[in-house]
Amino acid sequence: MQQGQTGATGASGSIRAAPGGAGAGQKGAAQGERGAGPAAGGPGARGSGRGTPSAGFWISKALHRLSRARRQALLFLAVLGPGLITMVADNDAGGISTYAVTGAQYGFSLLWVLILLLPIAYYVQEMTLRLGAVTKRGHAEVIFEGFGRSWGWFSVFDLAVVNWLTLVTEYIGMTAALSIFGMPEWITYLGVTVVLTLVVMTGRYWTFEKLTLLFCAFNLVYIPAAFWAMRSPTVPGWSAVADGFLRPAFLGGMTPGLLFVILANIGTTITPWQIYFQQSSVVDKGLDIKHIKFGRWDTFVGSFVTCLVAAFIIIATGAAFHFHVPPVIVEDAKQTAEAIAPLIPGHGRLAQTLFAIGLFDAGFLGALCISLSSSWAVGELFGWAHSLNKGVRDAPWFYVAYVAMLLSSGAVVLIPGAPLVQITMYVQIVAVTLLPASLLFLILVLNDEGFMGEYRNTRWQNVVNWSIIVALIVISTVFAASTLFPNLLSKL
Repeated sequence: MQQGQTGATGASGSIRAAPGGAGAGQKGAAQGERGAGPAAGGPGARGSGRGTPSAGFWISKALHRLSRARRQALLFLAVLGPGLITMVADNDAGGISTYAVTGAQYGFSLLWVLILLLPIAYYVQEMTLRLGAVTKRGHAEVIFEGFGRSWGWFSVFDLAVVNWLTLVTEYIGMTAALSIFGMPEWITYLGVTVVLTLVVMTGRYWTFEKLTLLFCAFNLVYIPAAFWAMRSPTVPGWSAVADGFLRPAFLGGMTPGLLFVILANIGTTITPWQIYFQQSSVVDKGLDIKHIKFGRWDTFVGSFVTCLVAAFIIIATGAAFHFHVPPVIVEDAKQTAEAIAPLIPGHGRLAQTLFAIGLFDAGFLGALCISLSSSWAVGELFGWAHSLNKGVRDAPWFYVAYVAMLLSSGAVVLIPGAPLVQITMYVQIVAVTLLPASLLFLILVLNDEGFMGEYRNTRWQNVVNWSIIVALIVISTVFAASTLFPNLLSKL
């Protein structure tokens, strides 16, 4: 810990001293002013006898600031990755379906939920970043050391169940997307599994990250579809979108159906696998405490992008389906892609293609990251080698666990008559129901001085994060009660 802090200080000092002696020049100029006055200064002195800075001083200062900004930008780009990938991959196939159903059923009235989810997602993942940078260990390993083997096994089992169910939804999304182009489900299942396996078998984390960031860019394909859908004459316009963000509304009252959709949106934006994935990514990438500042920006950018894309999906489906006369009912992302073509004049087919591409990309990214989070956790559980910087020979069981998760979960989509739509929606509910347990472990460790030292949670961070946990527990409890007693909410 102390060694890392010293290194960070040294690095910071070298950055300040580097730009062509600018700091020394300013110090000398100041001494000149205190000493001989104007005669002591030459053409490069800070100013004239009246203390007015010369043109050379301002040019030197501007170059210094530009040089420093350039170094800061390069450092940020070097650190960029774990937070952005984690959050963009969170807009997975199940998430796309959830957002599509939200827009189709409730229009723009639930966009305000995303305003709440942005800081929630950031604060949760910021704790994960800090924990990985300080401890240099994955999340399962930290729980084993901090809480013992029993809770360690519980946490990994909890993660494995949720991850496996979520992986089923990723394959549902990918097979549904390619079926729009006539691709049989079994070919998608086998082909995607092979490609997902090859992506992680490069033996280098940096190669994996670059490939994954490329796939992240495809998450933006929903944005133009939203602008096209908003041109429909039946849509109230962008002022209604602004109202959806700024004026919380409960269309039709607080019913169990509305609560289900709100809870599903929370469950698809904040999930247990994200905690494990980002922390292990930070460790595999080799980030240290001196990278926490830029890691926070990485996490914020990822949180912003995921909520931005979610908003545009809700806008697109709300404009195309909810405000259509008569309204169009869709139950998942595949139906959305199939039904949207005739509802957007002039760009319908292109919008359909973009939705299909976006759905496949979302499922691909989700499957990639969720499987890796499971492999990292299982490797930590059994003490196996668990790193993307190791090849198959050095970490065989790490890759076996990864492929096993893909093969077993993807096979579910090939079962005739499987309730795929119900699985997609209810998985999000399972995730948000089990999330408080994962967050509880996380926040307790972040307050442990033995683990975190000076990087433990501040009072403000504790207020925010405990509020998140309490809110999730309350919402989950209300939802469970409304499911058992359907008339409960109507009596409140």
